[in-house]
Order: sequence, then structure tokens, then C-alpha cells
Amino acid sequence: MIRHLGPQDLAIFRAIRLEALRREPAAFASSAEDWELLPDDEWMRRLITNYVFVSFEDQMPVGIMGLMRQSASKMAHRATLIMVYVREEQRGRGHAKALLDALVRHARSVGIAQLELAASAENPAAIRFYRREGFAEVGRIPAGIRHEGREIDEILMARRIDGEPESG
Repeated sequence: MIRHLGPQDLAIFRAIRLEALRREPAAFASSAEDWELLPDDEWMRRLITNYVFVSFEDQMPVGIMGLMRQSASKMAHRATLIMVYVREEQRGRGHAKALLDALVRHARSVGIAQLELAASAENPAAIRFYRREGFAEVGRIPAGIRHEGREIDEILMARRIDGEPESG
């Protein structure tokens, strides 16, 4: 089951976001420590200013995917996928696709025409998933992330969603 989180879901958001950052630290630009220090009002701001979807299995959150819309009026047709994570033991079971499908439906409903993301060059499974889902590589940021003394390139990808047939 996929659910679009609201203000009443702050505890769910905090739990799955911190789990993601702790279990997959190399996959994110933020660290668990960055988020653990946030006051509750900042957690709430991040939940309600972005579109945050969570996948549940037996009523437990097992995946998260967010969408951060560009705020400038000339860029409001664009949004960035953020916080993408599925618990390792749940991967390959359709959670990421279901999250992305729900996110795409919602994005279209609010007038977003293009989705963008940055994926770690050291995460080929994620890059394959995004390619299967219609994203194309549009660039690369050399040494986009530093993790444990290593510099990791970020692969920039984009997908137009206006004019596409509905899926999922």
C-alpha cells in the first residue's frame, strides 16, 4: 500500500527517513546526523513542503520517495525525486515502482511536467531502475558527493511526464 503522508504522519516520516539514512549512508547527500539534529518544526516543514509517499507492508513503512517541486515560477513545471529508499529485504517486490507510479500521478495532478533526480554513480541498480522507468541521463556531476573520504559522481537523470499515457 502506498500513502501520501500528511502532517499527522510525522512519526512515520521520521522513522523511515532515519532508517534510510542509517542503512544506506552512501546513497544520500544528507547524513543521519544531519537529520537527527533537526527540530520537530523542521521535520514538519520538510514533510509538508515536499510531496512524501511511503510504501507499507503489513502496516510497516518499508519505502519512501519524495518530490521537491521547483519554486521559481519559470521552473514550477519541474520537480526532483528525493529521499528514495526501499528496505533491502523488500527490494524486487514492486515497492519502488509503486511509489514512483503514485508520485507520477500526483505530480501530473499538480501540473508538474518533468521529473529529475541525481543518482550515485556507484548505485547501478538504481540507475537501471530509473532507465526502465523512462528516465534518461542528462549529465554528471563529478565528485558530487563526498562519503567517508571518497568522492562519488552523481548521475543526473530526467523524465518528461506530460503527454505520457497513464500507468500503474
